[in-house]
Parts: sequence; structure tokens; C-alpha cells
Amino acid sequence: MLFKRFERLIDVFRQAPDEMPPRSVVRFYVYYLRQVWPVFSALLLVGLIVALFEVALFSFLGRIVDLAQATPSGEVFQRHGAELLWMAIVALILRPLFNSLHDLLVHQTINPSLTNLIRWQNHRYVLKQSLGFFQNDFAGRIAQRIMQTGNSLRDSAVQAVDALWHVLIYAVSSLVLFAEADWRLMLPLAAWIAGYLFAIIYFVPKVKQRSVESSDARSKLMGRIVDGYTNITTLKLFAHTRQEENYAREAIDEQTHKTRMTARVITAMDATITTMGGLLIVTTCGLALWLWNQGLISVGAIALATGLVIRIINMSGWIMWVVTGIFDNIGQVQDGMQTISVPRQVVDHPDAQPLKVNRGEVRFERVSFHYGKGSGVIEGLDLVVRPGEKIGLVGPSGAGKSTLVNLLLRLYDLEGGRILIDGQDIARVTQESLRARIGMVTQDTSLLHRSIRDNLLYGRPGASDAELLEAVRKARASEFVPLLSDASGRRGFDAHVGERGVKLSGGQRQRIAIARVLLKDAPILILDEATSALDSEVEAAIQESLETLMRGKTVIAIAHRLSTIARMDRLVVLDKGKIVESGTHGELLEYGGLYARLWQHQTGGFVGVE
Repeated sequence: MLFKRFERLIDVFRQAPDEMPPRSVVRFYVYYLRQVWPVFSALLLVGLIVALFEVALFSFLGRIVDLAQATPSGEVFQRHGAELLWMAIVALILRPLFNSLHDLLVHQTINPSLTNLIRWQNHRYVLKQSLGFFQNDFAGRIAQRIMQTGNSLRDSAVQAVDALWHVLIYAVSSLVLFAEADWRLMLPLAAWIAGYLFAIIYFVPKVKQRSVESSDARSKLMGRIVDGYTNITTLKLFAHTRQEENYAREAIDEQTHKTRMTARVITAMDATITTMGGLLIVTTCGLALWLWNQGLISVGAIALATGLVIRIINMSGWIMWVVTGIFDNIGQVQDGMQTISVPRQVVDHPDAQPLKVNRGEVRFERVSFHYGKGSGVIEGLDLVVRPGEKIGLVGPSGAGKSTLVNLLLRLYDLEGGRILIDGQDIARVTQESLRARIGMVTQDTSLLHRSIRDNLLYGRPGASDAELLEAVRKARASEFVPLLSDASGRRGFDAHVGERGVKLSGGQRQRIAIARVLLKDAPILILDEATSALDSEVEAAIQESLETLMRGKTVIAIAHRLSTIARMDRLVVLDKGKIVESGTHGELLEYGGLYARLWQHQTGGFVGVE
């Protein structure tokens, strides 16, 4: 019950603004820590009390030695019973109690919950980045930075709180206790504190810089390894195991070098602190013995000074490692910020409203887009797709067909012109509502590494089993879905399909994708090489289902196999980002332009149609 109380102090999934995290390190920390400020305030208070109790134990040691010397044997408890009882209460009850409270706050509240709160909010933000964001980086590196940032921010924050009080309380209390005995006992400690601060100022920034470099190299290594695993089929098909080894080897070599450079600084720092610690022990103990020999301090003061100095030396190593760890973690947070704190390229307009599709008209007006290259791809394109009309986009590779579809889905923002659906500018409606009203079957169908059921429910969450079965039947997938199984013994709709659906054939993946779009039943439909992975027999078998799927919808279809879109209401021929021809299959053949040449090329020796 006690554990649960502390575990519930931080809500991992608390409501938070869906905004870019700050790009300054300090503000980045504040952004997340202020969300859990009551817990960190409690940790600061408890940390102060714990540190005070630690110093008090050494004060008790010196006091006990003095009491033993000054009080006749047999009378210690009679004369000083109350004082000794207080010491016992501190050592047996209060110190363990507050240490346990500290551990509960750290291990039950902060470690699991704050870490995952940061990961959750970062994942939510990154998930809504544009398509270009993910195309420009390794998926593994993005994931690595999401995971490490939460861990590193939490560790550095907790370590800073613990180190703060131990440094302040031990330094100030030790100087006060030494001064009470004899002011000269303060001198070695004061000199050591000055040297220790100088060592921190000198070494820690070097460790921080090396840690940032090492963290970046580690993320790069992770990205390369994951990239190889993700594309393992390509690796094996081209027999490039050795080349892939060398690709990873370069990253491992770089990461090893960066880690060694960090280790050099740490070793030098450790040697310096150890030497300074030896000097502090010798000078303080020697001075204490000399002062006692002169009758200026008591034996208890020698015990106090010796015990505190040894404790400070041991703690100084810990503090230096903690400070190093703090800056190492700050370096990793900075590394993570390079990926996380990046403005989204495609964002909803502040006044964006949900898209309402009543008719399904799609209008492209003076649309220009060139991936930021300045020119090319699509220039000043005008196109109107009437409600319920089915058009085919035709053209050579690089003509802009897929780009036009990506712009309609607003995966990229236009660089000129606008796109309207039923008179609504897609730049002024929410992205979620836009894509919810458009169904799409792509050429390269990628399934989630989840069950068949989960993949289908992406089309319509909450669909019944009967609806799933009907969609699978219409997509001609009912013949293989019941026979599927995975390594965990799950079968049929519960079988997992592997990363990107690799455990299914291309045709099976395509039919699951078609079933998913059948479930979605969106008023606007995009088919991007929808039957490219199907053999002729299967393609013919599901053609009727595709026609059922297209009925009553506005359809934009892309196909290199022109025979698959010849029956569309209208064909639009693109070349170098511009519409060069438009008409029915028969009209375009009669015109004898680019479409006719493409048709002749395919039917003249590659397709073999009658």
C-alpha cells in the first residue's frame, strides 16, 4: 500500500501542451521538472535532512569520546542519558526513516514515472513530425534518443539534488565544527575545498564535451545497426554481409575512440582528486595531533576531525563521479534535444477545423512544390477531380504522380497554390480529419509488427469481428488468414506478421492493406499501384472488390501498368510536374501523344494484352 501511494504521485500520462520542448538545456530541464515540482521539492527537503543527520553522526562520535574522557566510568548514562538517548533516536529511528523516505521518492516515484513521462511526451511530439523528418534520420537513432533523454534528465536531476546538499552541508558543517574546536583546523579543509572547486571547474566541462561527442557516436552506431537489421533481406539478397560489417565497424571504431577520449579525462581527474585527498588527510590529522599536543583541542576533536576528513575524502570521490555523471547525462540530454526539440514542418493552422466531405470534389489550384530545391517536380498545376469521378494519374517515373498524392494527404506543405476538398483548403483543416477522410492503398505496403486483427483495425478501430471477416472476404484474403501462425503459437487473426509484415508474401500484405481500406470506407480513395504486388490471377480475383470499394467514391489511382487504370473515367498524364494530356483511354490513344507511346511500349512487348 505504501509503495503504491508513492508510485501514484506522478501521472506518467498527465495532460501537457502539445508543443515543441525548449531548445535551451536549462529551459528543457525546467520544462519537465516543473511538471513534478511537488515531488522534487519534497526530495530537496528530505535530502537536506538526510545530509544533516550524516554530519550529526560524526559530531556524535567526537562528543561521545569527550564524554567518555570527562565522565567517571559507571556515571556516563546517569549524567548524559538524555543526550545519549537523542543520539540513539537519530541513529536508529530518524536517520533510517528519512533515508527510506528519500529512497521511496527516488525509486518508487521519480525513477519509473518521471523517466516515462518524459519519454511519453517526447514520443507524442516526435510522432507528429513530418514525413521528411523521419526520412532524414535513422529510425533507430530517433528511438535511442527518445529513450536516453528521459533516463539522462532524471538521473542528472536526482544526482544534482543529492550532491547539492551533501556538498553544502558537509562543507559548511565541517568548517563550523572545526572552528569550534580550533580555527586553525579549518585551514587545510578550506584549501582543499578551493582546490576541489578548481578541479571541478577544470575537468567537468571537458568531461561534458567528450560525453556529448561519445553520446552522438553511440546514437550513430545504434542507427547503423538498426538500419542493417531493418533491411536484412536486402543485405542478404546482395550478399553484402562484409560491407555491412565494415559500415558498423566504422561507427564502432568512432564510438570506441570517443569513449577512450572521455576515459582519459576521467582518469586524470580521479588521480588529481585522490592526490588532493591524501594531502587533506595528512595535513588535517597532523595539525590536529599538533594542536592536541599543545593542549589546545580535545581527543574528541581529533576523532571528529579525522572521521569527518576521511568521510569527506570518500564523499569527494563520489561527488566528483556524481558531478561527472550529471554532466555526462546533460551531454546525452543535449544529444537527444537535437532530435526532439525540432520544429514540426507540417502543423495544423491555429483555427483548423475538422474536414467535412459531403461531395468529394478535389481541386488543385496553381500547385507548386519542389522539396525546397527552388524549382522542378510540380509547377503551377491545375486539376479538378469531380465528386465521384475516378481518375488515373499516368506518366513516366519522376513525373510527380506520387508527390501530388503526398501533397493531397498533406504529408508536405505546398510551396505555392492550394488544394481544396469540397471548397475547404486542406491547409486550414486538421491533418487527422484530412487523412481520416482519405483511404489509401500504397505500392509498398508496410504492416505493423502486430496481429492481423490490429492491422485491420487501423482501418476502423472498434470494428466487429463480422466486419473484419467481411472485409477480408472481399479482399480475397480469407483463404490464407485462418492458416497463419507465428512463433508464439498465435493463429489466424491473432498471428503477428513480423516487422513491416515480412512474414507475409507481397500479395498477402497487399490484400490485408486492401481489406484495411475497405474497413475504413473513406469518401476519397487513393490507389498507388494498389495491385502491383499481385499476380494476374489474384489481381483479376479482387478487381471486382476494388470496383465495389471505388463505388460512390472520388478515386485517384496511380499505376505503371496502364491496363489496370484504362477503365477509369479520365486519365491525367503528367510529365515533369505538369499536366500534358487529359481524357479517356480511347481519346488519348487517338490523340497519339505521350500516353499512346507509353501504351504502345507496354502492349508492344511487355504486357501482351489482346
